[in-house]
This record gives sequence, structure tokens and C-alpha cells, in this order.
Amino acid sequence: MTSKEVLDRFTQSGALLEGHFRLSSGLHSPNYLQCALVLQHPAEAEALGRELGAALAARLGGVRPTAVLSPALGGLIIGHEVARALGVRAIFAERAEGVLTLRRGFDLDAADRVVVIEDVLTTGGSTRETMEVARQKGAAIVAAGAVINRSGSASPVDVPFAALAALTPPTYRPESCPMCQQGIPVTKPGSRTA
Repeated sequence: MTSKEVLDRFTQSGALLEGHFRLSSGLHSPNYLQCALVLQHPAEAEALGRELGAALAARLGGVRPTAVLSPALGGLIIGHEVARALGVRAIFAERAEGVLTLRRGFDLDAADRVVVIEDVLTTGGSTRETMEVARQKGAAIVAAGAVINRSGSASPVDVPFAALAALTPPTYRPESCPMCQQGIPVTKPGSRTA
């Protein structure tokens, strides 16, 4: 699956939005990738997960992961599908009192080799925060991946990284956002409200 084919899937499903958006990072952008609109279709989710799993396996150099860890909510579906492709368990971290943590009986330990999966990586903040959850449990982070890399960097984190497509629409700090200066209302479509 080429990068163009991945982005075509987003366009065809209406998942590449245009407007004035506040991203989870706090930055503003005229474009937003609503992965849920693509991943709501199980066949699409499975295909993207299989492709991302294969891309990550190629970067692991023979290291066999034991788990895929994703941040809730955005990384849940794609994390599950990448775990299926890699033949490992899928777990997720979620916020409790504002802090990303493992809940629901999920656990990791020093024997675990973890792949962190996100739907869209912009600044890498959520991915790094998820990596820290695993590291606090003693697990090794062996790779990270996202369906879309919009960071502008081929290596946005300190472990092997793979993405199926890169897209770098402009982003702005709120105080220098031209859309804010024009009085265009901002929308926060993601799963993180704060």
C-alpha cells in the first residue's frame, strides 16, 4: 500500500477534514485527520493494521515484540489491528485523573518488548507519554508507529518508527494562528478535550 493509497482512503472516507482545528497537541491547523472515519470499517482497519505491522516488523531487525500499547481513544482500533498482524496482545493506556496509565487489569513488566501505536502522530507527545507508561513498568520499547506521520520528521521518537503515510499541513501556535486572527471559530474534534 503506497502513501498515496493510504491518503486516498482518508479522502474517500471523508476523514481528511478542512477548517480550523485545535489538535491534541494544542496547535491549530487548517486540516484534521479523523482516523475514526476510516477505521470504522473493519476491512479498512485490518488492511491498515496489516500494512503498519509489516512496516514495523521490517524495522525490528528480528526483535519479537510481546505487546502493542496504544493511547486511548485514538490508538485503540489501529493498535488492535497491528497487534493482530504481529501476533501479540493489544493493550491500551487511558487517562485517570489526567494521567495516562494502564487500567482494566492491563500490565507490563521487564520481560515485555512493546510497540507503541498511534493513529496520527503530530508532535509525538501522546506517543512519548504512552512510551513512558510502558517504561515505568520496566518494559522495553522496541518500536513505535502511526498510520499518519504529520510531524515533519522521519524519526519523531527515539525508537525505530514507521508510518504508512506522511502529511504535513501547516500548524500554528494559538497566539500566531491566522485563522484565529481572522475570527474563524476553532473546532476540537479529537478524543482529548483538555
